[in-house]
Amino acid sequence: MEKKQEKFSGVTFESHRIGGLVWSNRVVGALEDRVAGYSMHRELRFAARIELEVLMDAIALDPSWRVHRNGTTEAFIDGDGLFIFVYATRKADYSSWFFYIYGTDVAQVEGAKERLLAKAGSTRITEPMFSIDWHFLTCRGSLESAAIEELANDVLHDAAYPEIQGGVKSFIERYLDAPETVLVLQGPPGTGKTRLIRAVLAAMSVRKGQPAQALYTGDMRALQSDEAFVKFITGDHDAFVVEDADHMMKPRADGNEHLHRFLTIADGVVRAQGRKIVFSTNLPNVGDLDEALVRPGRCFARLNVRKLAGAEAVALAAEIASGDAEKERRAALLGERKAGALSLAEVYQALQ
Repeated sequence: MEKKQEKFSGVTFESHRIGGLVWSNRVVGALEDRVAGYSMHRELRFAARIELEVLMDAIALDPSWRVHRNGTTEAFIDGDGLFIFVYATRKADYSSWFFYIYGTDVAQVEGAKERLLAKAGSTRITEPMFSIDWHFLTCRGSLESAAIEELANDVLHDAAYPEIQGGVKSFIERYLDAPETVLVLQGPPGTGKTRLIRAVLAAMSVRKGQPAQALYTGDMRALQSDEAFVKFITGDHDAFVVEDADHMMKPRADGNEHLHRFLTIADGVVRAQGRKIVFSTNLPNVGDLDEALVRPGRCFARLNVRKLAGAEAVALAAEIASGDAEKERRAALLGERKAGALSLAEVYQALQ
């Protein structure tokens, strides 16, 4: 969306969403008029197995408040002493919902939360989830983000990661318990690095008893300023995830001018305070990584995720297929082919 600009008493405010523009206008107006504004703030996030339009209609038709829709995925609830910005996204089998609630007292904002939850009713997903706060650079060069709720339902098989001693679950638990901040997953595309990252975030959610929040980016341009790093240190994210971080992880001696920001928040003057930083990279060689990033005390593990040898791939396929006759047939065919090294993605594809 094109940026909107509004000037108040010589101050220029930029907003990427209409809701932010309206809200800031009200706040500044209340300050200038020296009247009480919205003193309470709450946030509500959930996912529901319901069509986005159906739930948005139910919210909009509630007679207790006035609703203004801005396209399919945004709405603004305007009630007496109440303002709510609604933002939703659609997945294949569920929709994700984000509510920023402002009111004049605690009872009012808590009541609004309960009313919104009631709209979702039994469709609300109660299984563990995690939240991805996806950061990217806009065409205008400013940092923007979008929130996505993800189900923490990935099934990981130890056989998919033969390089992990003691199994995947134990490895993740040790990482979350460790004082070290950094985890580096290194290997070719399709070998299961993203699945492992999702499993780490899922385990964080289970520990918290609520969705873990991860600041995520694959846009190297978004990491060329301090803004995302300040957000991570000062915000409530549980993890910072950077995928395809090849350029970001190269030695500083090779001209890498951006790694120092990660070194600072991982174990420098400013510490991550128990939060985790996870990198994935396709760089093939251990020597391609900066030694300061993977040094003991800062890095929990540098895991080289590889393709599976033929026998390993066949054994994994049989394990995944167990109990499904059609998949068992395809796993048997994979064994008959006596295939060479296969990536995890290729094993799953062979069973489709």
